[in-house]
Amino acid sequence: MTKHAKNGRGNGSVHSDAESTLGERAAAARLIGASGNRLAALSMSQKLTPVRYKAQITDLQVRLLKAEYEIFHQQVPVLCVMEGWDAAGKGGAIKRIAAPLDPRGFSVVSFAAPRDEEKAHHYLWRFWRNLPRAGHLTIFDRSYYGRVLVERVEGFAKEPEWRRAYQEICEFESHQLSFGMAIVKFWLHITPGEQLKRFRARELDPYRSYKLTEEDWRNRQKWDAYTAATEEMFARTSSTGAPWTIVPANDKYFARVAVIRTLVESMERAL
Repeated sequence: MTKHAKNGRGNGSVHSDAESTLGERAAAARLIGASGNRLAALSMSQKLTPVRYKAQITDLQVRLLKAEYEIFHQQVPVLCVMEGWDAAGKGGAIKRIAAPLDPRGFSVVSFAAPRDEEKAHHYLWRFWRNLPRAGHLTIFDRSYYGRVLVERVEGFAKEPEWRRAYQEICEFESHQLSFGMAIVKFWLHITPGEQLKRFRARELDPYRSYKLTEEDWRNRQKWDAYTAATEEMFARTSSTGAPWTIVPANDKYFARVAVIRTLVESMERAL
């Protein structure tokens, strides 16, 4: 018997909680239905030849360097959030962003499981303290969106916690936008077959095999659950000021160019 049942308020409280949860799920389903299945609608066959890739990325990297200097002169903070499937190419895209830049004007912060000190604070604390200062570009390799992705799917966050996180994250980003920050969010999308191909390649590469873990293989078994969580994340956290850019990443050349072009254009608009 629960504590609420003992004090005579249990039935009403449990019934109310259940109705609330069902109502939230129904609202989420309507929201996702209205926004459509964004991942399934992507054209995953988009590619770039090596020649076109080299030409385009060189031009974009020159623009990116100029934009970096301009955000410094105008003191505009820029946050680039990188999310996506395991082996989707986030690290490769970040490497191409960083290559032309002045190291004094940007930083890359990678996030994994929270440490003890971080667990002792609100989950957004460790992200807040790493936000870009005025005139600086910061790239988050994984981010606070883990709350509604891996923490949701793996059960590290309770359902009321990850459901509450949508509003918390939107308010968090709204605070930064009101400060003048430009927020650019990417989801790199690959198909299950392409992910398997990349996993196999990593297994055979002595320089990259460390990237592949048992957790990566286990997560593949939850593809549908992660897809559902991702679609709801898009529906609930894409805003006019901080929209999601979903990048077809089966072709790494295409994905890298798409990421840098979107980032450059966002930085230029912020100026």
